[in-house]
Amino acid sequence: MALASASSPSPSPQPAPATGIQFPATGAGQRSSGSTGKAIFGAALAVLDAPAAAALQAEPDWRGRYARHLHRLTAAMLAQPAATPAAAQAGLTAAHNAFVFTCDGTDAPLASAMAQPGTPLDTVQMPGRAAPVPWVVPYRGQLLQGDALRRQIDDWLARDLLEPGAAAALHRASREPGWFDLRDRSIALLGAGAEAGPLRWLTAWGARVAAIDLPREGIAKRIAGLAEQGAGCVVAPQIPGHSVPGADLLADTPALAAWLCERFASQGSDGGELDVLAVAYADGERHARVAMAMDALIATVQARLPKAGIGFLATPTDSFAVPPEVAAAGHRRWAARRLGARAVHALSLGRAFAPNLTDPIAVNGQDWNISDCSVLQQGPNYALAKRLQHWRALATAAAGRAVSINVAPSTNTWSVVKNRLLAAGFAGADLFGLEVFEPDTTNALMAALWVHDLRTRGEAGAAVTAHHPLALLSRQAFHGGLWRLPYVPASALAMAAVAGLLRGRKR
Repeated sequence: MALASASSPSPSPQPAPATGIQFPATGAGQRSSGSTGKAIFGAALAVLDAPAAAALQAEPDWRGRYARHLHRLTAAMLAQPAATPAAAQAGLTAAHNAFVFTCDGTDAPLASAMAQPGTPLDTVQMPGRAAPVPWVVPYRGQLLQGDALRRQIDDWLARDLLEPGAAAALHRASREPGWFDLRDRSIALLGAGAEAGPLRWLTAWGARVAAIDLPREGIAKRIAGLAEQGAGCVVAPQIPGHSVPGADLLADTPALAAWLCERFASQGSDGGELDVLAVAYADGERHARVAMAMDALIATVQARLPKAGIGFLATPTDSFAVPPEVAAAGHRRWAARRLGARAVHALSLGRAFAPNLTDPIAVNGQDWNISDCSVLQQGPNYALAKRLQHWRALATAAAGRAVSINVAPSTNTWSVVKNRLLAAGFAGADLFGLEVFEPDTTNALMAALWVHDLRTRGEAGAAVTAHHPLALLSRQAFHGGLWRLPYVPASALAMAAVAGLLRGRKR
């Protein structure tokens, strides 16, 4: 047998066959995330504005111009509050009809696959060994609680880093220590090993957590460590025959949905004790597929356990409808901007430091606006993943069921700062009155907001969306200053990045 010489080309590795939740294949056999995303967004927009939906579908540069179409979708929802839940449901329906589940090289409709879970998953139990702990917020080398925490919340509010609803919720949580004894709650955490996820706090507060993440040794060790340090009990799925706990949200979606429903149906016929928190993240088009997997799992749980609650973390870098006071703050800061910013804006013909303002849209006698903080570099698949969560939250609230969705501030997680442009922009963000938080701080704050929503869901209800269904997405936003910035964030990002790079070189 002849040996290949060193100069001989080695055979290219064959990609692993597609499995689990996938974008549908086109006629050429390729899987196009772009055409699928356009179809899904177009279905939601068609409920509200048919010409705008047609323009979206005809867009030749989807990757370069998707953000303007999403802005139009937000504006159409804002202008038609009564039709907003229907548009959200149309987007969800289109997504469930578009995505497929691939097994052994064959694509099947997602609904059909979810109805056939196959071999049941095993269960691993990891009891905690500690007592429940109080809520504290790690921030700049301190552990804040009580009056010190309340003063810090007031400081964040004074600096326009969060909305009044978020500040009020955090203040109330700080005065309700009993809320944080979660030994009465069961929580399914999708993406349990996420860096910005709440697993540490949920276990520390004694919750029973169904931790769902990939069957990888590093992830499994982290989950087991947090479980042991906690006061509750963590249960995890395990694929029969595998030595590491975990299951793949993309490949094992039907089995995971069945596992959750079977484990928690026994706790009560209405399933009221269970909440599903969806925080899993992935890069690129995989993120959209993971979001679709979480939504398919949530839809199955909602059908089996009608009173199960759901929760999401939203990103501030999207297009949001905001109430009049947010736009007023932006107007004030725009009028007070510095001479240098005015000059750069003029010299760039309006491209740099563009005003973060839109024409008002009258809603029930109030002038609402749109805060468009989209970052084009995040891409249309990221936007699709986050909009699926918006839509599920809106549809769930319209059905009168429990939902929590809160905007989290920009955070120095590895998944974000590995992008050099975003990392540099974060490093210079404070020059514009923004604040980027460390993961431990964000985790503690967002976990507390979810506990607030959990404990007050009987009070909020229709009051939350009395002015508009989209108020659900903005009422408790902790956006780090992005929404009240006088400039469109994308138009100032380059300057922030330059400042961040210069700071890095000086160090």
